Amino acid sequence: MASPAPPMAAEAAESIHRSLAELTSSSYSDSFDNPRRFTAFASRLQLLLNHHYFIDSDSLPPALQTALKGIAPDLSKAVETVSVYRERSKIFVLIHCKSLASSLQQHSSAIASWLALIESSLSDNLSDLRKKTSDLSRDMKQSHFTVTENEQRVQQTLQKEGEGRETSKAVQSAIIMDLARCLGISSDNYGELVNQVKLFKTDLTNSNSVSLRQILVSLEKILDNWSIVPRMSTFDVDLDFEEEAQILPFKNFLCPLTKEVMKEPVVLETSQTYERTAIKYWFERCVDDGRDPTCPVTGQVLKSLELKPNIGLKGTIEEWVNRNVEIQVKSAVEQLSKESVEAEGVERVLDVVYRISEEHPSNRFRVRNAGVVVMIVKLLRDCSKSIGTVLRGKALVTLLSLAKDEESKKIMIEEGITRLAINSLIGSSEKEREYAVKLLLELSSDEACYSRIASEKGAIVLLSSMAGNLEHPSLANLAEEVLTRMERAEDSVQHLAAAGRFEPLLSRLHEGPDDVRIEMASIIGKMTLTNNSKEQIARQCARTLVQLLSKPEGRIPSLLALNNLSGLDDNATILVNSSILPALMAILLQDQGASLESKEFAASIIANIVSNPGHWELAAVDKKGNSMQSESIVFSLLGLLIVASLQCQAFILRILYGMVSSPQAAESVILHIKNHGDGIKTIIPFLECPEVEHRIYAFKLTRILTERFGHDLAQELKDKLPLFKDKLLDNEATESEKSDAACILANLPLSEDEVKTILGASFVKWTVMTLKKQQHSSSGRTTRPASSMEEGLLGLLLHFTKSLDQETISMVKENQLMTIFCKQLSFSAKPRLKQLAAVGLKNLSEAGRSLAAADTEPPPPKGLCSSLVFMCGRDSPEPSNCPIHNAPCENTCQLCLLKSNCIRPLADLLQDEDTNVQIAAIEALSTLVSDTSNGYNYKRAVDELEKQNVIAAVIALFTKLRPGMLQERALWMIERVLRVDGPAQKYSLNQELVRSLVEAFKHGNANAKRHAQDVLANLELISRASGKTSSHSRPRR
Repeated sequence: MASPAPPMAAEAAESIHRSLAELTSSSYSDSFDNPRRFTAFASRLQLLLNHHYFIDSDSLPPALQTALKGIAPDLSKAVETVSVYRERSKIFVLIHCKSLASSLQQHSSAIASWLALIESSLSDNLSDLRKKTSDLSRDMKQSHFTVTENEQRVQQTLQKEGEGRETSKAVQSAIIMDLARCLGISSDNYGELVNQVKLFKTDLTNSNSVSLRQILVSLEKILDNWSIVPRMSTFDVDLDFEEEAQILPFKNFLCPLTKEVMKEPVVLETSQTYERTAIKYWFERCVDDGRDPTCPVTGQVLKSLELKPNIGLKGTIEEWVNRNVEIQVKSAVEQLSKESVEAEGVERVLDVVYRISEEHPSNRFRVRNAGVVVMIVKLLRDCSKSIGTVLRGKALVTLLSLAKDEESKKIMIEEGITRLAINSLIGSSEKEREYAVKLLLELSSDEACYSRIASEKGAIVLLSSMAGNLEHPSLANLAEEVLTRMERAEDSVQHLAAAGRFEPLLSRLHEGPDDVRIEMASIIGKMTLTNNSKEQIARQCARTLVQLLSKPEGRIPSLLALNNLSGLDDNATILVNSSILPALMAILLQDQGASLESKEFAASIIANIVSNPGHWELAAVDKKGNSMQSESIVFSLLGLLIVASLQCQAFILRILYGMVSSPQAAESVILHIKNHGDGIKTIIPFLECPEVEHRIYAFKLTRILTERFGHDLAQELKDKLPLFKDKLLDNEATESEKSDAACILANLPLSEDEVKTILGASFVKWTVMTLKKQQHSSSGRTTRPASSMEEGLLGLLLHFTKSLDQETISMVKENQLMTIFCKQLSFSAKPRLKQLAAVGLKNLSEAGRSLAAADTEPPPPKGLCSSLVFMCGRDSPEPSNCPIHNAPCENTCQLCLLKSNCIRPLADLLQDEDTNVQIAAIEALSTLVSDTSNGYNYKRAVDELEKQNVIAAVIALFTKLRPGMLQERALWMIERVLRVDGPAQKYSLNQELVRSLVEAFKHGNANAKRHAQDVLANLELISRASGKTSSHSRPRR
């Protein structure tokens, strides 16, 4: 008797029966072939295992028990796979169809092997059972659980959709057809399709798969698009026309993929008709997915991709389209012809016309012939404000589409659409601006059109502004393209240049033939240019313009252009480097045949160039290598000044003024004018010229000449002194003339009689009042004429500080000239004004010293001599003696530096950066120690300087100086003040002072050496005396 089977065999048998019962349950209806076939195998297996031989599993041989143990797990796994088919959504099954089929194949083969073991273990008396077992084993082993081509295509498509790529509407339609076919439902059954997607979504409730969720999203999106009711008619709008007049399309007019009326219907080998572009999209998608192209409607794999035009259907559709276009155009005309504009109606009309133009371009002529183009342009022109930016944008985009018809474009241009589109470039919405610039781009397809656009006022400015707006790059690119097209037209060059786009003009000036280059030069000469534009043109084209000067027909245009460019100061160097001066000087001085106009332009350009110091001073201006500052050129200009035209004379005066104003050329040019026999005489007549410009530059020239050679020119200008005074007092004269007249009078040496007779006391008062007004009005930034006026007025006051008679002293006191000079020291920032003020203080201080020294009588008990009392005035009955004059100088005295509080301001000037100011200040301070005859008074003056730290300031200045006039003046004063024991004792041990004295002794001029030697000798005596005192005092310590 066989040993009983282990409990595991019984468990295996029980597991098998449960699995078979589940598989063969009648409650399931399998939709897919694979689970249905496996269920059939399960039914046969159930019949085998229900044989009485297998009822008592405990009595089975070991081999059979092993087989049952093997079948149980494989069958259990197969049940799980079949349950996926039965319980999950069909879409889920399609996505996993390959893995599910593979699983059933694997478990079926395994079960077949276990059945073969059972068959070999059965005895011969069970032949019928043995045969059934063998047949089932063979059938399961030979079975193939496959995926259909359609299922495989759909599975592959869905996997691609899981990658999240974009698909067209046609491709989406084909995917739906394929999916519906696999699911066994109609593609028109939208409700069932939605239900299947919902079931698929339920399957993914607990899934973390990203690809599955992407497939779900893609399917939902495709179904949303699929759910949209197709637009059966291109012309479906609510306009006022008879509804029966509109013919609805037949169903066969619609493409199965796009659901829209076909424009180019084609037939496949399956006899199905599609829109050409739609089916081509589907074919491309099939190739991309690595699958054979199919017919979307039938699912049939195509042997050929040939697309045959469906000519008959196309003709029928076109006839239907044309009939409806006529109806819609008629309705549009009726709507646009209404007197009152209805925004809603106009918007619908514009939408219809735009769709007709875009979807049926062959019918654009119908829109044009019906007058709709003119009506839309008129709408923009007459109702632009009332319709708003949205409708303006729609009108523009409609015209943009219609402009693809050349005849319509011509009509638009004739009706003035360019002006209207340009106005919309500043529209309030970006769409309006976008369509406006696109329309201009479309209109600028030929030269006549973009020339017309360029001529419209403000067009290029607006387009240039839009092209430079980086916040809207797409609009900027469109505007730039319009401008680029304009550059091709010759008529647009000037308009573009006026808007700052010089590239077309400059390229033609560089590379064009002579007549074009001359025309471009003429344009430059007539334009009003910004400074940046002048510099840009000069850098790129100066040499070309100079070359044109050699051509007779190009001379005037080139001179005009160069004159325009030379108006920018920064262009002077550029023009000089382009060798312009030799050409201009040849026209001005050498070319006898040159026209008067060309000479005037040449002189004007030269005047502009020399008004800016730079390279022109050394540049050669003729073949001999002469420069502008050479004697021959200066003499030639002076000679030409006499015979030139009135305008040319003004420019020559400007040239001479520019030359004498240059730091590099001034000295030589002024010397040449002085050495010329009639140099100043040539200029003097222009001082009274009726032309303002001539007078201004004649005065400027004379002012600079008198600054350098005032004494030499005094005799030449003697007769003009009243003229200068009258000009100064003339309220009708320009500020420039007044300031120059003041400076000229200040620069000329005047005798005492001339000061009194020509200037006079009243003039002093006027000068003081004018100076105060100038200082009050120029408390902020001063202009050059105002600064020159102050300089001239101070210079005029200096004339009144050189006379010692009582009348002049009375004027000084009355007008408080010393106070005025003193205030100028701290008020003005201009070195020349501070220098003149210091000189005035020096003159007045010297006058005070001279008056004090002139009184030889013993000093009265109460003060100075009567003349000095007169000089200083008397405010109190018992004034104290002045330490400078040893006389009772009052606070109102105008000849005493101490009482007028001028010493400290003068000492502060020693730190000024200008050497001439420092010299003037130290000379003024030196007047306080110029008289050493009275030792007691001299010591008191030095003590006062020490008290106000003047001596320390002078020594500090001296130690930093190199040999020169300032060093000499400082040494002179140091030598004077160190004669007094107190300061000498204090500074005898100053090693820096001693070192500087030694250097001055070694390297200074003769006067400096003598003063340095005297100071060193004095300091040595002081040092010795100090040493002896120290040695004597040591024992007492």
